Amino acid sequence: MERTVAQTARKLTYEDLLLFPDDGKRHEIIAGEHFVTAAPNLRHQRVLLHLTRILDDFVEDRGLGRVYFAPVDVLLSQHDIVEPDLLFVSHARAGILTLANVRGAPDLAVEVLSPSTRRRDETIKRDAYERTGICEYWLVDPEAETIKVFHRDGEDFARPLLYSRHQGDVVTTPLLPGLQVALAAVFAD
Repeated sequence: MERTVAQTARKLTYEDLLLFPDDGKRHEIIAGEHFVTAAPNLRHQRVLLHLTRILDDFVEDRGLGRVYFAPVDVLLSQHDIVEPDLLFVSHARAGILTLANVRGAPDLAVEVLSPSTRRRDETIKRDAYERTGICEYWLVDPEAETIKVFHRDGEDFARPLLYSRHQGDVVTTPLLPGLQVALAAVFAD
């Protein structure tokens, strides 16, 4: 993870983000600061592909909303523009979808951890997701083969639940009743 602005006189916005070069890197603004991340490794992408297929198939088959994967700009606030690896927006919240981006908090945001993004995903982005009203946040760890699930409890996230492939765990969520995400399938080689 690379911060391009250590201390700025003003917080950056989506209009600033639109001026950044199209260089194949992930550009995000969190709390008004610019973050740049290089392309993820192949393990990251394989895990993301498995999870995307599972979620998208479930959501599409039942007509529950839309699933998107990066790169998609998500405007959480004027100074928080992120690109979650994967996100779900229910039909009830479809009004936040535009042709160009997502304007508001999706129901679910998923980040697949990489060595270069781990710290940011576990702290800075988690705080932004909590602050801006995302219902659920999943941190997927390809190294440990775990998924940590943060559920909203009022204004804050409750203590996270940790699911492990090594324990044979299956993730379920009240956002998508009936969904069963077997970690063995997510982390399959």
